[in-house]
Amino acid sequence: MEKETVKLTKLSKCAGCGAKVGAGVLAQLLKDIKVHSDPNLLVGFDHSDDASVYRISDNLALVQTVDFFPPIADDPYLFGQIAATNALSDVYAMGGEPKLCLNIMAVPEKMPMEAVHEILRGGYDKVYEAGALITGGHSIHDDEPKYGLAVTGFVHPDRVLTNSGAKPGDVLFLTKPLGIGILSTAAKVDMVSEQEQKHIYELMTTLNRAARDVMVKYDVHACTDVTGFGLMGHAFEMMEGSDTQAVIDTSALDLIPEAKELAKYGLIPAGAYRNRTFAEKAVKLDGIELCVQDMLFDPQTSGGLLIACSPEDADEMFAELQKTVPSAQRIGTVQAYEGGKRIFLR
Repeated sequence: MEKETVKLTKLSKCAGCGAKVGAGVLAQLLKDIKVHSDPNLLVGFDHSDDASVYRISDNLALVQTVDFFPPIADDPYLFGQIAATNALSDVYAMGGEPKLCLNIMAVPEKMPMEAVHEILRGGYDKVYEAGALITGGHSIHDDEPKYGLAVTGFVHPDRVLTNSGAKPGDVLFLTKPLGIGILSTAAKVDMVSEQEQKHIYELMTTLNRAARDVMVKYDVHACTDVTGFGLMGHAFEMMEGSDTQAVIDTSALDLIPEAKELAKYGLIPAGAYRNRTFAEKAVKLDGIELCVQDMLFDPQTSGGLLIACSPEDADEMFAELQKTVPSAQRIGTVQAYEGGKRIFLR
């Protein structure tokens, strides 16, 4: 009997992190919710960080996060891998190591069982690659398929990295190229070459483990992963949380050429417009080509880490990143905040 095939991306309105609620909307939703104090809660939701961190002892803290989204690839196994890689990334961004994971899944009642199995198998394989375990989870029926993980990791309480610790003089690094959201949108209408489609799938299934393993050796002051809010959205959150500003050299950014060409034709995901609405007020865009601007607001699924490193360690860390991550980019510097804009592009 011939196996039933299903095109997962045709079952959803949005793809991957492009389905994420906009940062500006999210801030309004969380507004006025009382934050309870606990001396052992080292990182909560009040600073828009990637994960929460709770101190267990002087030498151990728990890192917890959750992330799930609708399909960004038609192949169920590949979708499971991408969703798991993306969820694990938040723990890496905090400087932690993932240890335990729980599946989160929504599936249409008519979805073939083989497809559901392959999504779960993709997630399991990527979690095991990370050195972690899946120990259970929860699933429901829904009109659109969705998959992801709740992840618990470990980190030393004194080595937690947040998105609000950047200091004037720090050097900014990025560890994956930009353009995944644009290419994922174009792929839904068969406008991406087979070679480039393979490339973005490789990027989205590459764990940020290697980037994390490098950065924890050096004097890194802040880190976040670049996902649904795009580079500008996440950089804005880092600068605002750190009360600093940044100068970013757009010529140093690795912009995927095919994505840039598509951006020139206006093929931009809806999430990029939400990101622009949220962060544009904080970014000096004068003189930057529109297609480049669009790529900076492009929502990334399972994107790279944005790292703020001490200038004394920057050269050495950059040299090591160049050997270990998909695309090591030295993209700018952090400055003392002078009021007004937070990010200056050149």
